[in-house]
Amino acid sequence: MRIVLFGATGMVGSRIAAEARQRGHQVIAVSRSGRSPVPGVTATAANASDPAKVAALATGADAVASACAPPRDGSDPTEPFLALNRALVRGTRDAGVRRFMVVGGAGSLEVAPGQALCDQPGFPEAYAAEALAHRAALEYFRTDCDLDWTYVSPAAEIAPGERTGRFRVDDDRLLTDADGNSRISAEDYAVAFVDELEQGAHPRARMSVAY
Repeated sequence: MRIVLFGATGMVGSRIAAEARQRGHQVIAVSRSGRSPVPGVTATAANASDPAKVAALATGADAVASACAPPRDGSDPTEPFLALNRALVRGTRDAGVRRFMVVGGAGSLEVAPGQALCDQPGFPEAYAAEALAHRAALEYFRTDCDLDWTYVSPAAEIAPGERTGRFRVDDDRLLTDADGNSRISAEDYAVAFVDELEQGAHPRARMSVAY
């Protein structure tokens, strides 16, 4: 499979690149710096907000994936992040690629039916704006994206760790363990992400992954 991965040098993106490469997929790792996140991938610099550049890179690909994050400069990230995702979708569509995968956020996962994690008392203020930007992007995919997209939400806590290959997958629900913790390593998140790229088990839907 030929995968064009935007945001490939971040914590999550680099692990998706590594997991996909390990499985024998051809990975075009795209970032602003153009650095190679892992050996064996084709690294290139590009602006994901430029639909023409996205289309040029995506032409001939089997799938486009985005591990891009909302801006973290203190401004409201919602509109810029929506514009970024619209550009990625437009470029992917113009390239004739149907499969589109997104590294999503956990804040919009439900702790109870109709009750999002980010709306609960005590949700960290430092993460609120990013959570709302991710939620707006998910709503965009659900209402105005005609690609075969999948939005992959991690657990509430995601950090570098061990690749175990053991985790649970759900849809809109926040997954927690017996002690009420919601965790996933970035390595196991990448396993679930590439599994979905290969299997397409959640077309035009959100999925969540956690221990």
